[in-house]
Amino acid sequence: MFLGTFTPKLDDKGRLILPAKFRDELSDGLVVTRGQERCLYVFGESEFARMHDRIREAPITSKQGRDYLRVFLSGAHAETPDKQGRVTVPPALRQYAGLDRDLAVIGAGSRAEIWDAGAWQRYLQEQETAFAEIEEEVIPGMF
Repeated sequence: MFLGTFTPKLDDKGRLILPAKFRDELSDGLVVTRGQERCLYVFGESEFARMHDRIREAPITSKQGRDYLRVFLSGAHAETPDKQGRVTVPPALRQYAGLDRDLAVIGAGSRAEIWDAGAWQRYLQEQETAFAEIEEEVIPGMF
C-alpha cells in the first residue's frame, strides 16, 4: 500500500528518485500515466494490469468507457527503476501534469501520484476544508 507524502526533485533529464518506501513495490516495473486532477498515476505492473482489466469490462458501446480507456492508456509509460530508484517521466506526461522541478509524490493506496508541488499544496488546501466539514457517511460503515 502506498502511503505518505514525499518531496523529490525532477532532474534536468526528467527523472525523479522514487521514495524509498515505494521502491520495493515498484522495483520490478511500473506504469506512469495521466491521472485525474492533472496529476500522474504510478502503478506497479500487476496493479496496472488489474486496472486495465477492469476498464476493459466497460462495454465497447459506452462512449465514456472508450474515452477513458483512450486517455488512460495513450499516456501510459512503462518503466523499470534504475539501481538508484530513478524513473524517467516522459515530456508529454510532465507537460500534462505541469511538472517543474519541485514535486510531491503521494501515496494513494493502490497507486502513487506525482504532482507539481505547488499544485499539490493548492489542491490539499482546497480539500482540507471539505474533508473537515464532511457530515455524511462518504465511505459506508466507516464513521
